[in-house]
Amino acid sequence: MSANAVEIRGITKRFRDKVAVSNVDLAIRAGSLCGFLGPNGAGKTTTIRMIMSIFYPDRGSISVLGKPSAIESKDRIGYLPEERGVYKKMKVGEFLTYMGRLKNLPSHGLDQKVRAWLDRMSLGEVYKKKCEELSKGMQQKVQFIAAVIHEPELIILDEPFSGLDPVNRRLLRTLIDEQNAAGRTVIFSTHAMFEAEQLCDHLFMINKGVKVLDQTIDDVWRTHDPRSVIIEPIESGPVDEGLIQSIPGVIGVTPAPRGAEVRMDESADPSRVMGELSSRLRLRRVELKRPSLEDIFISLVGADATPEGMAAYAERELVET
Repeated sequence: MSANAVEIRGITKRFRDKVAVSNVDLAIRAGSLCGFLGPNGAGKTTTIRMIMSIFYPDRGSISVLGKPSAIESKDRIGYLPEERGVYKKMKVGEFLTYMGRLKNLPSHGLDQKVRAWLDRMSLGEVYKKKCEELSKGMQQKVQFIAAVIHEPELIILDEPFSGLDPVNRRLLRTLIDEQNAAGRTVIFSTHAMFEAEQLCDHLFMINKGVKVLDQTIDDVWRTHDPRSVIIEPIESGPVDEGLIQSIPGVIGVTPAPRGAEVRMDESADPSRVMGELSSRLRLRRVELKRPSLEDIFISLVGADATPEGMAAYAERELVET
């Protein structure tokens, strides 16, 4: 069996005259937790739907769990779509039981499993409610249960944190981490960089249908060297910006809580700059500031990551639906 749960080779997908995904290669290792990142309309959902065989690529190939189509492995896959996928008129317990039976779970013990999952999600009281009576956040949690109740080998979650409050976002992060710790491959798309940073061991970033990042999280941190140093003086009060600016390699100083952020140019040696700072100032703390995924995202995607860029995507004729 392949070491990769998903293998994508040179896929391209057009909608009329618009290219949604262009010549993308991607290998997702079995047992990994991979985050799909990118602006609205970048091609994330289109890629996910091609993995799920909802769409088929115009060119290229996709292998899912060793098969040429997700359809051949459907009972080994759990999928949470971006749009609400609950059957509104069905009661929650009936809906989840039905979804479990669709995935060939035995009837014996299924109701207890449904109830246990609802209790875990703090949804025990909605068992007999119709799905349409639930809030968006509750529906999202029900959909997550439907995606994982059959203990699939591959779990694909398209914007799983949508509609959730901070408490339930944390709960979902815990549950996703548990699924991955159990040996399952998890793919999820998100705009929430914090969740990706906390959870993922691999990142795939796409912009305008083109892959711009495909690395393990460790390689991401190694590739994008820190270009800022955080300092915290022993004495309170403003730092001597002129003194700091005189250090070779320093290109700017920005006030920060209890100190300042010192920015370096690309040629600067961080260790040397930190040594100079320590020798010239009385510091309680001096440390490299690791770039956040949001910083890296913006550096790679540029203007498309700004609110104006996001709005421009939304107004285009091609929007991922």
